[in-house]
Amino acid sequence: MRVTINDLRDMKANGEKIPMITAYDYTSARIVDAAGVPVILVGDTLGQVVLGYDSTLPVTIDEMLHHTKAVARGAERALIIGDMPFMTYQTSTEDAMRNAGRFLQEGGAQAVKLEGGVHVAATVRRMVESGIPVMGHIGLTPQSVHQLGGYRVQGKSLKSAVRLMEDARALEEAGVFSLVLECVPASLAKLITERLSIPTIGIGAGAGCDGQVQVFHDMLGLFSDFVPRHAKRYATLGEAIADAVAAYMGEVRDGSFPTRKHSYHISDDVLAELEAQVR
Repeated sequence: MRVTINDLRDMKANGEKIPMITAYDYTSARIVDAAGVPVILVGDTLGQVVLGYDSTLPVTIDEMLHHTKAVARGAERALIIGDMPFMTYQTSTEDAMRNAGRFLQEGGAQAVKLEGGVHVAATVRRMVESGIPVMGHIGLTPQSVHQLGGYRVQGKSLKSAVRLMEDARALEEAGVFSLVLECVPASLAKLITERLSIPTIGIGAGAGCDGQVQVFHDMLGLFSDFVPRHAKRYATLGEAIADAVAAYMGEVRDGSFPTRKHSYHISDDVLAELEAQVR
């Protein structure tokens, strides 16, 4: 049975931590889902770790839907959340609802995520009232990187911290089922978490959140262009893959691959008859 947003609320109520991982294709979704991860985010970070963009800003909704569909085909149990890319929800509530609906109708997701606080609360409310589950995202919001002046920790000053608490409250009142806190001081994230009835998911926000999210490629050592401070490597698969490719090339060059085991065969009688005809 698939995990639901109600299950996440129950996990918070019971003090059970919530692990969330990104996935961007069928294979990674199958692996993550089989491991029992309850929530998969098809993040717009795919722009950097999969598509090679220098930020999340160039990612389009068609690209997001393409990858969300693949994840939906691979994950049978986890709650799948589609990340709404830049300018698919900021222009109008109607655009936001239309584009969010596409994630559920076409992409196979069960919920969407969007960035912003007080200023998107009215849009979130309309989406939730229309039956679209929404995850919020405050703190460092990568789609606003130019406005923020770079990828910086948010909430370090009193004014900034108060604003984040207001954003969190506004989103909860608008109906989000969960809230991502990114690059927020741990003590502030803990304070926000304690004051919300909905679960918080931290990324660079300390252990006081109700759950944590990590990028698949970061935690497995598959992406090395930039490794955020908040990313922990649980494996170095990039190095293992490079070693495997090097070994393959060596065996091709010296003729040791493929072996008879890796080849298909016909009977000696058929081969002999074929050679006679060729001659």
